[in-house]
Amino acid sequence: MSGIPADLQSHLGYWLRMVSNAVSYSFARKVEAEGVTVAEWVFLRMLYDVEAISPSALAARMGMTRGAISKLGDRLVAKELVLRSGDGAGGRGQRLLLSTSARSLVPRLAALADANDADFFGSLSAAERGAMEQLLRKIARDRSLNQPPTE
Repeated sequence: MSGIPADLQSHLGYWLRMVSNAVSYSFARKVEAEGVTVAEWVFLRMLYDVEAISPSALAARMGMTRGAISKLGDRLVAKELVLRSGDGAGGRGQRLLLSTSARSLVPRLAALADANDADFFGSLSAAERGAMEQLLRKIARDRSLNQPPTE
């Protein structure tokens, strides 16, 4: 070993972080203009596909603690985007579900995500984009990265 540290730009992680930060920052600004954070967007998007879900089940899907889900849920309830209801088993458990306004907001936010992807990855050919996605999915699978990013 020569003792000379490798140049930052010689690391794939450097380039992944550079692109990821730019993509994430751009998307965060877009959803914040709609009144939600990226973490709130992920929460809403996960609820969109289910009728209702328990906070613990949502926490498991998002890879977050029940306390973190509770705080996010509280913020979204305050914004009138999420509703809480009893689960029917004695009324002690609760279920989370989207409000009517959130049901119309999620597709708008998804369109922002699509536009953000197009802004950053539109210069790639279909083959390049497919190869990039395949490689990133392989790395995620090999590292057991299966929780959605919320930051």
